[in-house]
Amino acid sequence: MSNPLKGKHGPLLIAEIGGNHEGDFEYAKRLTQLAIDCDVDMVKFQIYTGDSLVSRLESPQRNAHFKKFELAQEQHLELAKMVTDAGLRYTSSVWDLSAMDWIDAYIPVYKIGSGDLTAYPVLRETAHLGKPLIVSTGLSTEAEVMDAVNFIQGVNPIYKKPEMLAVLQCTSMYPINPGDAHLNVMQRYRELTGLTIGYSDHTEGSAALNYAVAMGAEVLEFHFTDTRAGKVFRDHKVSLTPEEVKSLIKEIKAIKTLQGSAQKVPTQIELDNGHELSFRRAVYPAKPIKAGETLNDENLTVLRPNHGIDARDYDKLIGKKALVDLEAHQKLSFDMFE
Repeated sequence: MSNPLKGKHGPLLIAEIGGNHEGDFEYAKRLTQLAIDCDVDMVKFQIYTGDSLVSRLESPQRNAHFKKFELAQEQHLELAKMVTDAGLRYTSSVWDLSAMDWIDAYIPVYKIGSGDLTAYPVLRETAHLGKPLIVSTGLSTEAEVMDAVNFIQGVNPIYKKPEMLAVLQCTSMYPINPGDAHLNVMQRYRELTGLTIGYSDHTEGSAALNYAVAMGAEVLEFHFTDTRAGKVFRDHKVSLTPEEVKSLIKEIKAIKTLQGSAQKVPTQIELDNGHELSFRRAVYPAKPIKAGETLNDENLTVLRPNHGIDARDYDKLIGKKALVDLEAHQKLSFDMFE
C-alpha cells in the first residue's frame, strides 16, 4: 500500500483555499480549477457554519464573519467532485462534525487545524473514522502537541503508524515574520513522535516552504489564491499564486536532486573518472632507499595517486627493511619489504 502522506513531487503539497473564496461559490470554483492546474497533490477547504463554529453570544462579530463565508452542502460536494474528477485528492478541515456524514466519501485524508488541536471531541470523532490525519500545531506548547497526539492514538492505535498521522509545525498568525516560523520544531516532532512531519506556512512568499523541504518536511500546506492584489481578507496575503506554486514545485525538484541519497557511497561519476585513485594517496619513498635500510618517517611519504600501497597502510611499513633498492616516488608493493 502506497503512503497516503507522500506526494508526487516528494512532500505532500496541499493548496489551502480555505476561506479565500469569501463565500463566493463561482470564485471558489475558479480557485479550485487554478489549484488543480498547478499539479498539487491535494486541494483543501474548510467546512463550517457560523453557528457550528462560533458562539453567537460570546463572539457575535466572528459568528457573522463565518456565516458570510459559508458554502452550502451541495456547493462543497461540487468542489470536492471537481478535485477528485481531475485525479487529485480533496480534503477539508471539517469544523462542523455533522458534515462528516455527507463529505467523508470525498476525503481520503483529514486535516485538523491549529485551533482544534485542543478540541478533543473533534479529535475523537475524526480519529474514529480511521483515515490518515494531518494535524497543525499553531498556538501550542510541546506538551499540548504531545497530549493531542497521545489522545488521538488512544482513540485509535492506527495513528501510531507514521503513514497515518502527520504533525505540522505552524504559527497561527497571518502573516508571520520569518523568525516566527521555527522550522527546527519539525525535527523535534520527528524525535518525539516518530511520525510524519511537515510545515503549514503563514509567511509571505515561498522561501520558508523551500527551506522546510530542505530540512525534511514531508507535508507542505500553503494558502492559495489567484492574486494578492486588491484583496482585503487576511489569508490572501500569505497565499501563493499559481505561478508561485509552479515555481515551488520546480524548487522542490532541485532540492530533492541536491539532497540525493542518505546512503554514503562513491558516486558513479567519481568512479568513472578514477578519482578513487587520482585523488587519494599511497605510500612512496620520500628519497632513495637502499636495500636493508629500515623504513621510517624520514624516508617515507604519502602522495597521489593511490598506486601501490594505500596510505592507510603507512604504519604497517614503519620498521620494515627494504629488500631492494628503491628510488624516490616509485610505486611500492609489500613484496619489496621483509
